[in-house]
Amino acid sequence: MQHYGTDKVGWLFAPIVLLWFILIGSVGAVNIHKYNNSVLKAYNPIYIYRFFRRRWNYDIWTSLGGVMLSITGTEALFADLCHFPVLAIQIAFTLIVFPCLLLAYTGQAAYIISHKKHVADAFYRSIPDAIYWPAFVIATAAAIVASQATISATYSIIKQALALGCFPRVKIVHTSKKFLGQIYIPDINWVLLVLCIAVTAGFKNQSQIGNAYGTAVVIVMLVTTFLMVPIMLLVWKSHWVLVVTFIVLSLMVEVPYFVACILKIDQGGWVPLVIATAFFLIMYVWHFCTVKRYEFEMHSKVSMAWILGLGPSLGLVRVPGIGFVYTELASGVPHIFSHFITNLPAIHSVVVFVCVKYLPVYTVPTEERFLVRRIGPKNFHMFRCVARYGYKDLHKRDEDFEKMLFDCVLFFVRLESMMEGYSDSDEFSVPELGAGGPPTSSASAFLQGEKTCSTMCSNGELSLSSQDSIVPAQSPPLRGMTGSSLLTRCSEGQASSVGDELEFLNRCKDAGVVHILGNTIVRARRDSGVVKKLAVDYMYAFMRRMCRENSVIFNVPHESLLNVGQIYYI
Repeated sequence: MQHYGTDKVGWLFAPIVLLWFILIGSVGAVNIHKYNNSVLKAYNPIYIYRFFRRRWNYDIWTSLGGVMLSITGTEALFADLCHFPVLAIQIAFTLIVFPCLLLAYTGQAAYIISHKKHVADAFYRSIPDAIYWPAFVIATAAAIVASQATISATYSIIKQALALGCFPRVKIVHTSKKFLGQIYIPDINWVLLVLCIAVTAGFKNQSQIGNAYGTAVVIVMLVTTFLMVPIMLLVWKSHWVLVVTFIVLSLMVEVPYFVACILKIDQGGWVPLVIATAFFLIMYVWHFCTVKRYEFEMHSKVSMAWILGLGPSLGLVRVPGIGFVYTELASGVPHIFSHFITNLPAIHSVVVFVCVKYLPVYTVPTEERFLVRRIGPKNFHMFRCVARYGYKDLHKRDEDFEKMLFDCVLFFVRLESMMEGYSDSDEFSVPELGAGGPPTSSASAFLQGEKTCSTMCSNGELSLSSQDSIVPAQSPPLRGMTGSSLLTRCSEGQASSVGDELEFLNRCKDAGVVHILGNTIVRARRDSGVVKKLAVDYMYAFMRRMCRENSVIFNVPHESLLNVGQIYYI
């Protein structure tokens, strides 16, 4: 049910969990009142000291591992900060979770004092007979949905690892318009299912599962405490006295629990360590190879001087058609382009470098989606386009993307020609076209066409960069010209060149569109060690085959897809 989203799942699961907490809190309060209310003295910390002083031995120390289980699970609330507001988590923990847990465990202690033989199943035996079966149903339902906090927290962790380049690409489904962090990852959901079944079937008894759970939680607490040190020093700029006080007080509580859980590693505590080690290897290998590949692509970008030195034909045979070259670089010409034209001395008459970026917003309006600019002189017919999508925008596999992109290139060419005719200081307004009257029909139609096309692409990057394009020369000022003479000059001086280029672009589009994808394969050098070869040539290669391909992410139609591969040795 996770694919319905945290909101909908929460509305369904929250009443069950709320009813569960109210039930155990009420039963605990009744048992305290009925059997022994002196058990409330246990809230006094002095009894911790007396407990260890009276019976100091190995069994007493390891019993802290069982005590640890009474607080496990509550920390998962705070791992869901991406899914819920901070205030909601604080209210839920302070007013419901914490007091109900205190009442439940204190009530069981009061019952055990009067019924010492019922230690093994004190919870169900402490429930009054009148509500036993309703409590059994609620407990079963709560056990099913209690892992929701951990599941949603796992999604958040995987998403953050993806953003840092530390985890293979997986499909992320955003389920909320309001909260960016409310996501669903199908692959991770199935992995959690398999791991849960494997752990449950593999352990021999419930105590081993408890030992594994306690070990995982106490290590998480220790790691969080140590990670708080750089946060307090570097981000919050806290005084060193406050940092030391925090560390000392936290470790006084966590270290005893940690030692108690470590003593039970051979009784099930090894499982989370093995799983953590496996995920660490996956994340380290993926991050190492990804960084190396990205550095190679950044350092191997083709310079504009090299492009300009090739001339308008790029030293190749320019075949009719449009080539969309997909790249992760938002600037510069990717190395895969030079690799392609070096080995296959032919390229399409029009080349568009497409960079698809997903922004942390719900949706990007259609009129702001594409940013287009020219690369090199006009006769090179090379453009760059950055296509921006929100996390709920669908990059569909159809001709709409090609059509919208092509229309934006046409609009860019027309608007670029208009900008060539005027300097930034020239004043121009629509009323000047008709000497105080309405604009002429031809000017009206032209402007209306530009307005219509402007709804499909953004002019936010129409300023020409000296790096990617040739800055056009300024024309003489046009003040004082009448509307008819202005239109005449525009039509005579620019219409021919612009019309020729627009006609050329349309002919290329009719000839066909090809999507070119780069595929950089990372391999270990021949003189590398055995460990590095296993990690790069087998482990990383396997993960690359298992994760989502670029053609799937970009929704490129396979009938017009051309994959260009190259090998990079590290």
